[in-house]
Amino acid sequence: MALNDVLTPKQGEVLHTYLTMPHSMIILNGAVRAGKTRINNFLFLYELKRVAKQAKEGGDRHPIYILAGASSGSIYNNVIAELSRQFGIDLKPDKHNHCHLFGVDIVPVYTKSIAGLAGARGFTAYGAYVNEATLANEEVFNEIRNRCSMPGSHIIVDTNPDVPTHWIKREFIDNTDPAAGIISFNFTIDDNTFLDPQYVATLKASTPKGMFYDRAIRGLWVTGDGIVYKDFDKDRMTVTPDQIPDGLSVYAGVDWGFEHLNSIGVFGEDDKGNVYFIEEHTGKHKFIDYWVDVAKDIQRRYGSSIVFSCDSARPDNINAFLAAGINAINANKEILPGVECVSKYMASGKFFVNGSGVDHFFDEIYQYIWDEKTGLPVKEHDDVMDMMRYAIYTRHAKGGYIPWT
Repeated sequence: MALNDVLTPKQGEVLHTYLTMPHSMIILNGAVRAGKTRINNFLFLYELKRVAKQAKEGGDRHPIYILAGASSGSIYNNVIAELSRQFGIDLKPDKHNHCHLFGVDIVPVYTKSIAGLAGARGFTAYGAYVNEATLANEEVFNEIRNRCSMPGSHIIVDTNPDVPTHWIKREFIDNTDPAAGIISFNFTIDDNTFLDPQYVATLKASTPKGMFYDRAIRGLWVTGDGIVYKDFDKDRMTVTPDQIPDGLSVYAGVDWGFEHLNSIGVFGEDDKGNVYFIEEHTGKHKFIDYWVDVAKDIQRRYGSSIVFSCDSARPDNINAFLAAGINAINANKEILPGVECVSKYMASGKFFVNGSGVDHFFDEIYQYIWDEKTGLPVKEHDDVMDMMRYAIYTRHAKGGYIPWT
């Protein structure tokens, strides 16, 4: 079997560089599904072999190598499960959650929050594999680097793009000082020549235009430009009440407000994956009793089991809903994944708005814009936009609904 039967040309270039060029860090960044993690899993095995040999020659019976990711779940899904799928290698964690291969102790470090710092301290490592680096806390990442102090230590990294000012790009990807020993590769979706062309075409067509397309498809480190929901087409996506089908699976979203707008929206989905924004109730200077009555009326018309995904910033209001028998839960408030989730429905032509039951949505949709500095939406004209994101993304995010506790 030839190398090009198992690796794309870009992956082959990465492997050749790893084997032939001196380096302290190799960073693979760019588009989704481009093959970054797959080749890094190859390099991970090469690293473990290297460490095992070096430790044996040095008489070290317990060599340590760091396997880092945003969470235990992401490490399992992106690395451990893939190693089993690619190579038939099953890494079984011990009582300390460490894995062992080739005589090397593989120590997990969770990078998403500063809490991961504790797991990265107190030992010396021969190297590290850092998955999803843009999700990592910068202090944790730097502590991982500090741990890798054995001679010949390497750090391999993969990540999708973020804002151009992100520390991983600013401090590492853009660092061309030869003394730093950092080698970076940028991937586009087209670098993965093993993907089905029809899949790639569908992915390109269904990815929201602008920032999401530039990052996910072209592998670019960009911020948003202009309005957030570029794919919203009022003429094509506005429907009349009689165009909304019966038998929808109905759910709701809530963004609390008093001095600024409070918004409750009702959404429905058909068996074809279309989302209908059925009705919207938006206003300000209304106390919680008013919004309880609105929610109770929605229950009366759509059923008592309808789920209200609520802004968690007002637990007192959520408690009032619960006390009134309203099925209120904490919304998943992740911003960019939520915006991308909603955007994909628009880009795919699967998002429709009831022109007779929705009001402020049309005021906000064209004023909801990107902040060039943060790479997030500007916190203005966002009450209905937030409510819509809470409803749709909470329903479809990994793990589904988040129960109120």
